[in-house]
Amino acid sequence: MLGFQYEASEFDTPWHFHPQHELTYIEESIGTKSIGTYVGSYEPGELVLLRSNLPHCWKNIPNEQTKARSIVVQWNKGIFPKIPELKKLFDMLRTASKGILFNKTDTSLLLPLIHKLTHLKGQELYILLLTLLSELSTCDYITLSKTSFVDHLPEQYGNRMATVHDFISKNYYRKIYLKEPANLAHMSEQSFSRFFTKIMSRPFFTYLNEYRIQLATRMLLDTDHTVSQIGFECGYDSLPFFYRQFKKFMGCSPMIYQKKYK
Repeated sequence: MLGFQYEASEFDTPWHFHPQHELTYIEESIGTKSIGTYVGSYEPGELVLLRSNLPHCWKNIPNEQTKARSIVVQWNKGIFPKIPELKKLFDMLRTASKGILFNKTDTSLLLPLIHKLTHLKGQELYILLLTLLSELSTCDYITLSKTSFVDHLPEQYGNRMATVHDFISKNYYRKIYLKEPANLAHMSEQSFSRFFTKIMSRPFFTYLNEYRIQLATRMLLDTDHTVSQIGFECGYDSLPFFYRQFKKFMGCSPMIYQKKYK
């Protein structure tokens, strides 16, 4: 069991998974999070619970005035006894195979406990974590990934997907051809398409558009760039196509989204 505070200019951990459960609280920075098959924006104050073997990563938008800061606690499966009194807790952990995002209002009352996690070890950390998870099991939350990730992915699958995610994060702003991620995964285009769809539950280009649109939503709220500038910066050569994709994923036009949330 380990609790620690992360602070750097960016979240540089690639798309990955591990056998421990994980609770992550975002203290500072904004960007995009990938949880299982889910891709979406994140902001300070978010608390996310991940079951073991659920692939994930956070990518922040670089900003000289803010750092990437989070509080993370990881623990092995089976450390808490399966007793009737902890049924809600274990129900929550099972649901966390899709990733759980907690309601900010509910979790704001638990911030003192979350911050205290990084200062404790041994039995004190164990008791505090059990207390915190018990409290969280009564909070409102939503699930993120469309599919559950319960079993450990084969290592070669994880390595290939981590490479593909890294490629997307570095090249989303330009035209991408399917042969590029396929070559990185050492697969034919047809095999890569089947592989990606199997892991992520949708085609590669659908996921790429989701990633681009999530970046666009942050830029609409956090920059003064025009809608057309943002479309081009997110990899869209055609402004009408950018509008169509934005409305497809966000349910409204970029300008309406900006007016509503900025």
